[in-house]
Amino acid sequence: MIPKHQLLRFRVSPSRSATRRAFSSTCVRKQDEASAAPAETAPNSRWLSDIRNRLSTGISKRAEEPKVLAQLKHHMSYLDQHWLNLSAGREGYLTEPQWRGLDKHSIAWGDMVRFLLDNIAYNASPLLTMHGTCQTGLNGHVNNVKYNRFAESGRVNWMMNVAAHVAPEHRREFTELMSPRGIGLILASIRTDYKFVTVLHKLVTKPDDSSDRILMEAVAYSHKHKRAAARFFEDIAVYDYRAAAKAPLKPFMVKEMQVMYELQEQRRQQTEEKVQELLQSLEDLEV
Repeated sequence: MIPKHQLLRFRVSPSRSATRRAFSSTCVRKQDEASAAPAETAPNSRWLSDIRNRLSTGISKRAEEPKVLAQLKHHMSYLDQHWLNLSAGREGYLTEPQWRGLDKHSIAWGDMVRFLLDNIAYNASPLLTMHGTCQTGLNGHVNNVKYNRFAESGRVNWMMNVAAHVAPEHRREFTELMSPRGIGLILASIRTDYKFVTVLHKLVTKPDDSSDRILMEAVAYSHKHKRAAARFFEDIAVYDYRAAAKAPLKPFMVKEMQVMYELQEQRRQQTEEKVQELLQSLEDLEV
């Protein structure tokens, strides 16, 4: 277990570009284009389901081949246990509990439209997870307005989680980003693409000393369906409440967020390598 004070400070080894899922966002990006992540080829959005289908088909067709069958079942078990880490990690989200904005958040009756949601989880980069069960066995869906509230809560908690890992002398100022006491953050815009529902947040661009906005993406996953339920695109303005004007991030804040961005890129590369190893194994097994 890496100590908290070291978690954001280990060196990230140079990485080759990993396949990146492209998200289209309607928010106006006011940072220089040079600071934005380069566009890369997006993988099939159903790649995880496709792998699961290939494994299921292989298990049924290769039942008379014990060695092959054992390998296929091993891959299926791995996929069932690590689907969230693979799906979110391939997009650069950090899925460890300490980075989750909401983790296994219980769905209340008031969050539902008509019926309760059965076994749903919601994650942001902040990571957010939600669970809800229906005593009657009838399934419903989350009220669309609630998704944005979950994203807001997840982002605030994510910022507080990051603050817990910064140097003690800067911790109070970083925490106050979520308050109107000095340099703070204001949500300038949010766009939500509804799909199904765990919530994870991540930085879209790498902040620098001139950054007066933070662009973030978040994704909500359904643990029941094991796929994305909603995606969020957030444009957050940095505001100085004392001066009543927009302001850039402080240098230590920029440094911490740059490290977070590098961790995201490292996670993206590591997960992509795991996915490619799994795909190559399926090719070798002729599945």
